[in-house]
Amino acid sequence: MRKTIYTPEYEELISRLRLARNQAKLSQKQVAERIGVTQSFISKIESGQYRIDVIQLSRLAKLYKKKLDYFVK
Repeated sequence: MRKTIYTPEYEELISRLRLARNQAKLSQKQVAERIGVTQSFISKIESGQYRIDVIQLSRLAKLYKKKLDYFVK
């Protein structure tokens, strides 16, 4: 049994973040440059190593042209 601190809902959130970035045709580096963070920060969010907060999620949603409820169902 795999141990994780993340719930299935959180795993869905990070999956949707990756999907939205790909749909926006942006690389992790491009996203990082546009919101003022490092590429490794974006990588850590998308791999579940770093837990995203609502402010960061809001910035990414705006960049990806998605509503917040796209990520949190």
